[in-house]
Amino acid sequence: MAGVIEQSSKAVQRGVVYPGWVKPSPKRVPGAAQRAGAAPLLVFVRGILDSLNPSERRIADYILEDPERVLYHSIGEMKQRCGASVGSIVGFCRTLGARGFADLKIALARELAGHGFAPKEEPDETVSVFEQTFRLHAKSLKETSLINSDATLNQAVRTLEKARTIHIFSIGLSHAVAYAAYCKFALIGLDSFAEMDAHMQLIHATKLRKGDVAFGISCSGHTRETVRCLEIARERKATTICLTNSIRSPITRFADIALHATPSEVNYFQAPLASRVTQLAVIDALFAALALGRKARTMAHLHKVGEELMEHRAE
Repeated sequence: MAGVIEQSSKAVQRGVVYPGWVKPSPKRVPGAAQRAGAAPLLVFVRGILDSLNPSERRIADYILEDPERVLYHSIGEMKQRCGASVGSIVGFCRTLGARGFADLKIALARELAGHGFAPKEEPDETVSVFEQTFRLHAKSLKETSLINSDATLNQAVRTLEKARTIHIFSIGLSHAVAYAAYCKFALIGLDSFAEMDAHMQLIHATKLRKGDVAFGISCSGHTRETVRCLEIARERKATTICLTNSIRSPITRFADIALHATPSEVNYFQAPLASRVTQLAVIDALFAALALGRKARTMAHLHKVGEELMEHRAE
């Protein structure tokens, strides 16, 4: 492992710039989640799993199962181990932004050294399910902070702040996140809406125009109704934002600004366990930035709302 990392360092010194890794830094790379080269490599691979063909999926699963062992494989060994052709392996490397398999290994070595990513672990029976759940959430939140760039988040904040109205579209389990976003935006005086009924959401989407914002939230990024609402909103010149756990999903094709919650490895009735936590964290980040950016108006609005709400408190 140390030898491979040393080789990668020499490659960087020679000016070999491969786009599959993130240089350890307190700063995030602009547009992180929008291109493979800036997002953490292993997080990005998990995020595009649903969009891969069967051959690419075998390669991705093999890498995610134990990234470190890939560092010691030749492309021929990789072909034998994962059952994909050399052409498919090279194509997959290019999908990740690397020029080839050698660049991919350098990217993996750098990421493993810089961020401490580890292969998937089997459940530890000595640790309670509660502790395992908390650890999963902590890991997912850390990855979400890496996969969204400050530039993209700031762009979303500016767009929301200038919006005439904000219409939040989501159904199913993701609607809870949409409603939380609506409540937070309304609390600081933003004109926002979060209709529950899918048919009514489509009606609202047809009423949008330039100056409005359509905000779609979908864990899978494939939810037909939510994707369609963003498509309609864009046709009517509204600015579109999406929040999804799937990086190359259909909803991102209709989003002017794409925000991402980290993909989750744990499924519960087809709904990733950590998705709601990471989605809510992104919403909280937007809320905090909006509140601080319009501090005077926020404080005035909170004071007015607070006076009204105080009358409803139980003694």
